[in-house]
Amino acid sequence: MPLALIKEDGTGKADANAYANVADGDAYHAGHLYASAWTAASADQKAVALVMASRLIDAEYQFGGTRSVATQALQWPREDCPDPDAGDMVAETMVPKAVVEAACELARELIIADRTAAPAGEGLKYYNNAGVQTGYDKTDTRPIIPAVAQALLAKFGSLTKAKSGTVRLVRT
Repeated sequence: MPLALIKEDGTGKADANAYANVADGDAYHAGHLYASAWTAASADQKAVALVMASRLIDAEYQFGGTRSVATQALQWPREDCPDPDAGDMVAETMVPKAVVEAACELARELIIADRTAAPAGEGLKYYNNAGVQTGYDKTDTRPIIPAVAQALLAKFGSLTKAKSGTVRLVRT
């Protein structure tokens, strides 16, 4: 049975599991130079990728403000979240376009590769096989949220696992 994708529409749905639907993903990737992995995927694969992308965004990001509805399933919609482009707050009844696009971007990346898998050589400094030695750099790992999606989301929140040890200051 295929996954039932339930898009958050800004009402704070208790059963929502994605910020974007397949039509949103198709529209986003229509203007994407590297969309071939997305366009080659089936509708079911796209839906699963969008649901997982939304889960990962919610797990990896802390957004400004608070949830609009106590029972909503996802982090968006939000109250009192600053919108730096508008100089005001994001409407309490919407999911910003950048969040939808970040979900679409991350979904494509998840179709390409499992960004949640352990990195090659995890736990190893070197690996020897038949006289060939491979070295691993523990600091050189692919982030779960790709740089493009991070840039889209940065206006509204910050990564919870940022390596710099800094936190974003939001004044209200």
